[in-house]
Amino acid sequence: MDADEYITPGGRSVVEFSTFEDYLNSQVSKSDLDYLEDAHIARKLVELGFRGSRDGFTQDEFYMLKNKFEISKAIRNVKILLSAGKTYEDGFLRAMQMREEGNRNGKNASIFYVRTYNKQGQEISAYIDYAYRLATEDFRPIFNMEKKFEPRVTDLSYYNWETTQISGCSSPNYEVVASNPRGMVFRNKRDGKSVNPDYGTPFGDNSSRTNICTDEYLSAFVMDHYHRR
Repeated sequence: MDADEYITPGGRSVVEFSTFEDYLNSQVSKSDLDYLEDAHIARKLVELGFRGSRDGFTQDEFYMLKNKFEISKAIRNVKILLSAGKTYEDGFLRAMQMREEGNRNGKNASIFYVRTYNKQGQEISAYIDYAYRLATEDFRPIFNMEKKFEPRVTDLSYYNWETTQISGCSSPNYEVVASNPRGMVFRNKRDGKSVNPDYGTPFGDNSSRTNICTDEYLSAFVMDHYHRR
């Protein structure tokens, strides 16, 4: 885990602070308090970049950085692969099994595309950040074949083909770029490389696309992106 990735504008690791207020307080000097005579104003000036590090740093940015650290730590702390030693007939579970270790240790950043039906019988599809879901979801029922791996509205891209509901959410690993001339792409936040899922176009540096043969989903494929930096 590269500690430099989690440094606040004040030059200290985000790990040192439990709350955003703790971070702001660390940037407020005694002379600031003597001059302003109001701790709340002093903290607000730090947030806006007028005091302390001279770089603005919002509460959302603080907790996004802290969340990124916690997810990275969780990924690296996994000692047991939940799919290890299991045998799957369906290609989708085999594809997840093959990529579990790489996505847990940060070497790989896979994006699964799935098209299926929800519980209401509506056709839905999504691009899913596999590493993020591994870090934030209990996969034991999935690898034990007790439940399916399903799209969520909080995934990188989600679409309900019946209601035309569409949503897109960046994750700690990927930024969703919907305005790209080549169509929607996903920019990896670790190395800055873009992953383009559109078949027939370059997929991006260190990226590949693999179609998945499955009876569990209407269609599925996986984009693999390998970190080289």
